[in-house]
Amino acid sequence: MKIKILIPIFNDWQSVLKLLDEINNLSLNNEFQLSIIILNDASNFDRPDIENSFENIQSLKILNMKHNQGHARCIATGLKYIFEKDDFDFVIPMDGDGEDRPEEIKIFLEQIKKSHEKPIVGERIKRSESLIFKICYQLHKLITLVFTGRSIKFGNYTCLPKLTVEKMIKEKSTWNSFSGSLKKIENDLISIPSIRGSRYFGPSKMNFMNLIKHSLSIMSVFRKTFLIRSALFIVIYILLIKSNASIITSVPLILLLIAVYLVSNLALRENMEEFKNSLSQIKDIDQIK
Repeated sequence: MKIKILIPIFNDWQSVLKLLDEINNLSLNNEFQLSIIILNDASNFDRPDIENSFENIQSLKILNMKHNQGHARCIATGLKYIFEKDDFDFVIPMDGDGEDRPEEIKIFLEQIKKSHEKPIVGERIKRSESLIFKICYQLHKLITLVFTGRSIKFGNYTCLPKLTVEKMIKEKSTWNSFSGSLKKIENDLISIPSIRGSRYFGPSKMNFMNLIKHSLSIMSVFRKTFLIRSALFIVIYILLIKSNASIITSVPLILLLIAVYLVSNLALRENMEEFKNSLSQIKDIDQIK
């Protein structure tokens, strides 16, 4: 069974080299054939030499992008490349910094036999960030559920069968939000427990501002539901506070209107024409193994 591991990266070569070593050292059943595709998102740090010494990895190639286009679009480009140019059964997108723990690849592969070609997602049961960030993350999930009606407890770390990859590259929202798009096209997901690991080197890139952007990007995928529920919230909230209107009581309304504006702007990123032409943004390909 051919498994493609898709790793987007920007500059963090030290981490991805460590990740490659850890993937290579996994004890896997011989029925699985692992190949790795790294999406180099126009890194401005020179890549170190990568030796062809990964005996348990079938192939390793690096797709070098012409321009930096961000995490979600890198993954979307990688999915399109794998579907159109490679032979595979499942794709596992994962971060290259250690926060997606490589040992959980074994859990994904164990679930494949039971999945009946359904997507498998890593549901976060534990995170490594500070308490304040964990609280903000829980708020993000709650707000997303309230305003979209969708409970999304996973990120990029998933295991997608070929049929799902085909659906993903035909869905324009994949160009904007991976997890939102997957939830939009697939209702029947299999979940495995996943622990958010610590970065191999340096601080986590998932800060408060990136969390807000991540949350708003998901909402933009379900913008019709979001706009309807936002309008209902505004009407009900105004009725509730009309006798006690003040600057303080108006803050939730102001924040929601800002969110509506930002979600509407993020929805403009769903450009199917750009997605269809995304492979033209690959500058060259380095075949390491």
